[in-house]
Amino acid sequence: MRHGPRQPPCDISSAGTLLLWEGTYGVDAMDNAVGRNPRTMEQKAASPHRPPGTPPRVYLAGPDIFFRDSAAIYERLKAACAQYGLQGVEPSDGGVHKGFEGSEAERARRIYEGNIALIRSADGLIANLAAFRGLEPDSGTVFEVGFAVALGKPVVVYGVPEESYASRVCAVRDCAPDADGVLRERGSGVMVEGLGQRLNLMVGCSTTIEASAQAALARLAQRLGAAGSACAH
Repeated sequence: MRHGPRQPPCDISSAGTLLLWEGTYGVDAMDNAVGRNPRTMEQKAASPHRPPGTPPRVYLAGPDIFFRDSAAIYERLKAACAQYGLQGVEPSDGGVHKGFEGSEAERARRIYEGNIALIRSADGLIANLAAFRGLEPDSGTVFEVGFAVALGKPVVVYGVPEESYASRVCAVRDCAPDADGVLRERGSGVMVEGLGQRLNLMVGCSTTIEASAQAALARLAQRLGAAGSACAH
């Protein structure tokens, strides 16, 4: 009987099969099979729209677009990008001109599609994940982070408090461990995610967290091999 290396199963579409794959062949084999290994994804995600010799494009995600001084914020971010040999790209307005007469739904759709196109064309993304109207980051920004991660693009975030998410929740809500040691809100009984993460683990484990936008750009420039990454301060 011929014995050779085991071949992985062909169908990896279901969650159950993925778990079987991970247990049998290891996490790296499963990641490679579904195209999500972080060691290879970023190489596959380089922008197909950037001509050779032009600086890497960085999408500037965050709720900054909602602030009164948003124009000044983006100018500062773009100037910082240039210091690191990067081209900063601010979120799209969907190409909607001042006299646009379409519905709000149509305008929203254009903005969404415009931002999706910009993220696809970018080489990486930085995101302001400071708390926005509560304890969590802006939901639209979190979506953009997840979309970029799914495309295999490097994502570096900033604006995140140093303490854990659980400690921030406990500072404003009455929380206590239950009989099993699980931290829960006393009133609702809802579990407070722990594990020492500064953000929800799905965001914290898929991104790199830096202290500031400047530090985020420095880290991203290194990962993208930008021309100014070694000399800008």
